[in-house]
Amino acid sequence: MLKIQGGTIYDPANGIDGVVCDLWIEDGKIVPPPADPGVKPGRMLDAAGLVVMPGGIDMHCHIAGPKVNVARKMRPEEKRADKKILRTASTHSGTMGSAPSTFATGYTYAGLGYTTAFDAAIPPLDARHVHEEFEDTPCLDKGFYVLVGNNHYVMQSIHDQDPQRLQDFLGWLLGAAKGYAPKLVNPGGVEVWKHHPSGNVAGLDTQVDHFDVTPRQIISAVTQAGNALGLPHPVHIHCNNLGMPGNWVTTLETMKALEGHRGHLTHIQFHSYGGGEGDENTFNSKVAPLVDYVNQHNNITLDVGQVMFGKTTSMTGDGPLGYYLANVYGSKWFSGDTEMESGCGIAPIEYRNKSLVHSLQWGIGLDWFLMMNDPWRVVMSTDHPNGASFRAYPQIVRLLMDRTYRQDMLKTCHPAVRERCHFPDIDREYTLGEIAIITRAGPARILGLHDKGHLGVGADADITLYTPHENKEIMFEMPRYVIQGGQIVIEDTELRTAPEGRTLHVVPDYDKDRETDIGQWFEKYYSIRFRNYPVSSDYMHAPQQIACAPRD
Repeated sequence: MLKIQGGTIYDPANGIDGVVCDLWIEDGKIVPPPADPGVKPGRMLDAAGLVVMPGGIDMHCHIAGPKVNVARKMRPEEKRADKKILRTASTHSGTMGSAPSTFATGYTYAGLGYTTAFDAAIPPLDARHVHEEFEDTPCLDKGFYVLVGNNHYVMQSIHDQDPQRLQDFLGWLLGAAKGYAPKLVNPGGVEVWKHHPSGNVAGLDTQVDHFDVTPRQIISAVTQAGNALGLPHPVHIHCNNLGMPGNWVTTLETMKALEGHRGHLTHIQFHSYGGGEGDENTFNSKVAPLVDYVNQHNNITLDVGQVMFGKTTSMTGDGPLGYYLANVYGSKWFSGDTEMESGCGIAPIEYRNKSLVHSLQWGIGLDWFLMMNDPWRVVMSTDHPNGASFRAYPQIVRLLMDRTYRQDMLKTCHPAVRERCHFPDIDREYTLGEIAIITRAGPARILGLHDKGHLGVGADADITLYTPHENKEIMFEMPRYVIQGGQIVIEDTELRTAPEGRTLHVVPDYDKDRETDIGQWFEKYYSIRFRNYPVSSDYMHAPQQIACAPRD
């Protein structure tokens, strides 16, 4: 039994905001204090003067799968220039950069106080390899979202106006891949681009070749199916027209396409741009009308996808976006096509603070953080590594908690940001309790993880202890202790052990008779046999099934 004594607790899920109290841990869980006051813990951590929060949860990142492996190969210069992690008694060697190796990913997340992470875009055909990489990524509980927005069976079911067929297929697919949630990336747009490499969908009502469905129909149908299946996280949406001037209109229409059902819009910063025809050709923040809609519709949650200045790598299941970025930057580029399911694009990029567009992207993310009324529905993310590496999280915390620091950073940016964004005139500063919400309690609630993101009895013993500091970047980049699943991973700011962590997944109910139709379709179109496609539970490492039940 482990006791954390005298820490200052920030546990917003249980209404605790800066209260000094003790925590008891046993068998990987938080437990009540012993009934017998004479019982002594096996070990005690003196947390007097320390800030205690649940372990961090990154609900949108790219840490495994084919796109990440290509990015690791594509950026050898980063591996040479960045620091290395050398093998010790408790660690394996690892390389850093914007696409760290599996070991380095786990160690670095732990070193920032994070204990759970979800990869945001995995083709189900590649799920088996992702599970192998997860086994190689220590210190974290992990899960992934399954790409379905350009899946041929999905689009055919929608075209045939057969919602039960779609629901059964999604239930089967998530269970077969051992994924966590359905992911829509540029729904319909990737499929269009495969046939017309110079094009993309113009908006939600563009017809997708060969299937005669629209992005709007895909969004609405998959959202309804995910909610009907009772998924803990019904749908995770990367909107159409990412990064394009004027795309805020598409984003607003996507919000409306949810039709009141629960849905999550990811890296919202990249989808909040004005400009283009009808808007004086000026690239600018359109957060105001979007945040007004979100503030009035409680079914919508989002993460920000904050841009930070510096070099990184764009990796996305949005094939046409990768091609577009490669042309903008004149960089090397990789495109992948996963049969019947998805595509991807990878390209090196750099965000410069003197660039008007890049400075606006930085500022538009801050607009979202500072203009959302409800911190429980906005989550901190960089869309790692697309906006920046997750290693930038401590600096983002400082930007949110320190208005003076924001203003100092603003002075280094393109001067037009002040006129084209809202945040320069906003005095709001986040509290420690609000930081605990957007990095821990909020993502746990949005993901339906009842045992994470809080410090109540029965919660997973994922806990981070920070030393208070006036400079919040320093405070959050070097936690004093990190506990994952009841094991002390970081002690006195140094890595002590590397637990392997669990794989979080769902196995929804569906009509098993549907497998006959799915199997026939597989045998006709896929290069892999139907019986070899699903990932069995005994193949997985430390699987943890999360229950499906409607939450509306």
